Amino acid sequence: MTVALRQDSFDLLLLDWNMPDFDGLQLLGWAQQHLDPCPPVIMVTSRTEPTDIVEALECGADDYVVKPFEPNVLVARVGALLRRAYPPGPQVQGKETLFGATFDPSLYSVNIGDRDVILTSKEYGLALILFRNMHRAMSRTHLLEAVWGRNPDLPTRTLDVHVSRLRARLGLRPEHGFRLTPIHSFGYRLEVMEPSSGTEVA
Repeated sequence: MTVALRQDSFDLLLLDWNMPDFDGLQLLGWAQQHLDPCPPVIMVTSRTEPTDIVEALECGADDYVVKPFEPNVLVARVGALLRRAYPPGPQVQGKETLFGATFDPSLYSVNIGDRDVILTSKEYGLALILFRNMHRAMSRTHLLEAVWGRNPDLPTRTLDVHVSRLRARLGLRPEHGFRLTPIHSFGYRLEVMEPSSGTEVA
């Protein structure tokens, strides 16, 4: 389970208290310690004692559902938690500006640092998802499926090549206010760099 959590991105976790290899609260504690950010968590368990519910919520669970449950109730709780955790942004029509970069879908162009950069459709899609998820670690699987779809024949280096091109073409480097870094055995994270006092920017 922890291998999957290290290698992919999850919007929400449903955890039982008793699982084959983990105690649910132990896995919750692991996720909070090792995932940045930790996705919201719903405990789904047969434990009904108030002390158990309190313990799970105090350990960091966002909601608690007791088995047996109505499927539509669980779906509603998942939806409510996702809305709280990921509030929808404004509806985007045409150009979209994120962290000082303006994306134009009609031209696959990005205006960044007073430069207009024309990208390929895949480069544009990758750049957009990284900027929309600024400071969030994005797994390789999530990025590949979001931009290329489910394509089992895709060369393994395709994502790395596109990330390298974006870093160079958009100037995603600390001296330009951004950092696009690989996360070992997981994926990539794009961050806005805070200006350092006494540091000159070329």
